[in-house]
Amino acid sequence: MLSAAISGFLLGASLIIAIGAQNAFVLRQGLLREHVFVLCLICSLSDAVLIAAGVGGLGTLVAQSPRLILLVMIGGSLFLLSYAFLAFRRAMRPEILKAAREGEGRLGKAVAACLAFTFLNPHVYLDTVLLIGSLSAQFPGAGRIAYGVGAATASFVWFFGLGFGARLLQPIFARPAAWRVLDVVMASIALRLLGLAWQDFG
Repeated sequence: MLSAAISGFLLGASLIIAIGAQNAFVLRQGLLREHVFVLCLICSLSDAVLIAAGVGGLGTLVAQSPRLILLVMIGGSLFLLSYAFLAFRRAMRPEILKAAREGEGRLGKAVAACLAFTFLNPHVYLDTVLLIGSLSAQFPGAGRIAYGVGAATASFVWFFGLGFGARLLQPIFARPAAWRVLDVVMASIALRLLGLAWQDFG
């Protein structure tokens, strides 16, 4: 079981560390120190639920419904496209943001954005439900559960480390140019996802 848990942890870590809109959003909130614990908890628990669904066999059902993934991709692309517009606007007219400021954002708005970045991202289903779910089948019985627990643990470690560790980057993000780069990265991710959705739809 320990071997299965370690394998799940390593796979989960390798998948989640990749740069994405969700990670960029958590990084931004961590730099601003706004609702960091709540948002990290939402991201981690969401991954845990999706991983549990994949380990439980939902991945087979999703794999048989490619249209479902396509619809999620299109919906997520439209959301990210609107966010990309806001990011580009910030990049073109950057303000001097101090990463140490706290409490300026509304919790409800941040939670809604976090849920959208999480569940409107088709890659989260491909990674958690399909990939982790299918690979967990190599471990019988309790080993399969341990594999899922290991993968979910990686999500908790990563998101809380990213959210609360972001403050270490505050000296860099004290400059407007750094925020401009972060916004451009988020915008480019959104446009790339929209392009993939359009390609699959065609």
